[in-house]
Amino acid sequence: MKALTDFIILIERVAAPGAQRWLKAGAALLLGTALLSAAPALRAQTAASKIAADLQQVIAASSTPKISWAKDDKGVRYVKALIVSNSTDPDLQDLRSAVLARGGSVYMRYVSVSALSVLLPANQVASLAARSDVQGISPNRLTARSSSTLESVTGTLSAGSARLFTTPTAYTGLDGSGVGIAVLDSGIMSKHRNFEDAFGDSRVRMSVDFGSVGDAKALKVKDWSPGIDVSASLYPGSKSMESYQKKIDNRGNKRADAFGHGSHVASMAAGRGFYQAVDSTGVAPGAHLYDVRVLDEEGLGQLSDVLAGIDWVIYHARLHNIRVMNLSLAADATESYLTDPLCRAVRSAVAAGITVVVAAGNYGQNRLGREVYGSIGAPGNDPSVITVGSANGRGTLERSDDVINNFSSRGPTRGSFVDAAGVRRVDHLLKPDLVAPGNRITGVLATADDGKDQNKLATDNPGLSRRFGLEQPKLQTLMELSGTSVAAPVVAGTVALMLQANPGLTPPMIKAMLQYSAQPLPGANLLQQGAGLINVHGALALARAVRTDMQRLVEAGTMPAGTNLLAPGRTMPVARSTINGQSFDWSRLVYVGGNEIVTGSSLFTQFQPVWDHRLAWARGGVKRLSVTYWPLSIDAPANTFVRSIRALPATNQTLLNPGVAQATHLASGSSMLGRTGLFVPTATLSGWLASARTLGQGLVLSEGLVLSEGLVLSEGLVLSEGLVLSEGLVLSEGLVLSEGLVLSESGQTVVSSSSQSSPLGEP
Repeated sequence: MKALTDFIILIERVAAPGAQRWLKAGAALLLGTALLSAAPALRAQTAASKIAADLQQVIAASSTPKISWAKDDKGVRYVKALIVSNSTDPDLQDLRSAVLARGGSVYMRYVSVSALSVLLPANQVASLAARSDVQGISPNRLTARSSSTLESVTGTLSAGSARLFTTPTAYTGLDGSGVGIAVLDSGIMSKHRNFEDAFGDSRVRMSVDFGSVGDAKALKVKDWSPGIDVSASLYPGSKSMESYQKKIDNRGNKRADAFGHGSHVASMAAGRGFYQAVDSTGVAPGAHLYDVRVLDEEGLGQLSDVLAGIDWVIYHARLHNIRVMNLSLAADATESYLTDPLCRAVRSAVAAGITVVVAAGNYGQNRLGREVYGSIGAPGNDPSVITVGSANGRGTLERSDDVINNFSSRGPTRGSFVDAAGVRRVDHLLKPDLVAPGNRITGVLATADDGKDQNKLATDNPGLSRRFGLEQPKLQTLMELSGTSVAAPVVAGTVALMLQANPGLTPPMIKAMLQYSAQPLPGANLLQQGAGLINVHGALALARAVRTDMQRLVEAGTMPAGTNLLAPGRTMPVARSTINGQSFDWSRLVYVGGNEIVTGSSLFTQFQPVWDHRLAWARGGVKRLSVTYWPLSIDAPANTFVRSIRALPATNQTLLNPGVAQATHLASGSSMLGRTGLFVPTATLSGWLASARTLGQGLVLSEGLVLSEGLVLSEGLVLSEGLVLSEGLVLSEGLVLSEGLVLSESGQTVVSSSSQSSPLGEP
């Protein structure tokens, strides 16, 4: 391995600049394979490495800090935590008994992630971590909107707020009808006119509240008290399920969104504002909405509540055709995607056939105005979800002048774990996946059902609604927000349109279509914009080109690799779109495996095994998620309600077929000063892929990409810890590189409910 590293150094010293990229790419691939062969040993866990860093700090502290998940009671320090398990028992009976035996309590057992929400004496955490059926222990962190321009910027909004683009006329028959979108947020004001259908009925089909449901308060047991297990198994038709459903039912709440964030987010995805002078229509105005409230009137909650909300969506997805889940919230991604509970939960949702759309976060700049790389939050750092950054349309309908908002979080992902040798291993996955409009976007301003009492966001920031007048019509109120939190539901709405056009699409194929058809914005690189700006026209063209039975055949195991994917009479669409009179080429870029870039029409003309939503591939390893369902019940037919989801070793197989073009090596050797590798503008990389000359230089896979012994025989991009190889590191305010580059290394433990929505946005 040292010889390979020395070879890369030698290349930099003696090779001609034009040859360096190709020589270093080959060496990097060899180095990646060498590292991969050592991966199982490097990734072995010790008991200490299973405990999240912020939890370790509280356990070791001389006094208990003032945080929501720790407390000293009668001389004993207690912590509230989430224990992630690898047990084959879906009820986790042995682990629950172990918690009780150590003086703890069990509040909830999850389906989306094999985990328990518990109370534990702090001095017993290490003994639980030493168990072989425990994979990780994380604190039940507070979920809250973090400070942003929403708190620091005041003033009057300029006129000319951006409105969401309309669906191209060729696809006016699509409005998301019949497709369910679950919005996990602060609630949805179902009485607002923007959420009505053509007959005046609300499209918010269900409303549930998970405020503190994974804790003692909501479960009506004594708080901070040991010896309690209220995590009874829920199954269809049971009395416990009936009681649980009644407890979380939020349909009678006349202030369903007192905070105001969730209603605005929902209107981006599926608002229907044709009747207004300022048309605030969202992308899929016919879609059904499912209000999953995980944040209170202050925008606060707990990680356990978000997990419970994800559980609810997975459980009800087939019954209500919930195909899309939007999470406009982001936790600080200090943990690796491998162990982070939110990442584990959204991977399970994808395995259940739900396309998960997540806001990237708004940490693209620090307080000094420096650009921050490595600032993607969780669960946006998981490779299975669609992570969305924010673009600024500059108040025009033309797309050519759009730019990436400075606040939009940049990649790569910086979650990490500590291996058995005590070495910190950083994930370094490619994110965001694409960007969408997210600057000064008009949407719903939530009030009480009687039209009084504006939400907290609007009350605290009157500039949000000022341009719409001091007295807005009852149940028709509007405000503006900016941020990745309003960009994400633009993508969620687009996914609903795609699924209406073709219900057989799987989540990974949807993500690939969105990336492949995206428009690369000038000057921005892969870590800033991913594949580029969302292109509804192109995504729908691809969706309509492929067969409509793919997901059913994939889940039945009857879709062999290489099967023809084109629908009868269909051909691959031309990789070019015209919107508002301007034509542009598609990016033709697709991320797979977390750190691989692929391209080529065969991605959509032949079935690639990676389009199986139950495969979880990231870097060198692949897992297969097994989804089991409850049998026939009085509530629904068999295979309707998910019972458990487990991650198992994947069998040896092809992941990508021969003929797929691999572009990963074009983005290796990253230097920000030289604008090489990951800092090459996406538009430039896309142009290279369109060149027949470039495609002829060893890009096309002749034997596919193969999984063998549970490991992928290609590592993809191998990134150094400093990311930029030639510019050096300065330890200041995180890892600050010369010329202003910052690698995010924050120690925050809060989750942003709004993903930093900004009222004013950027000019």
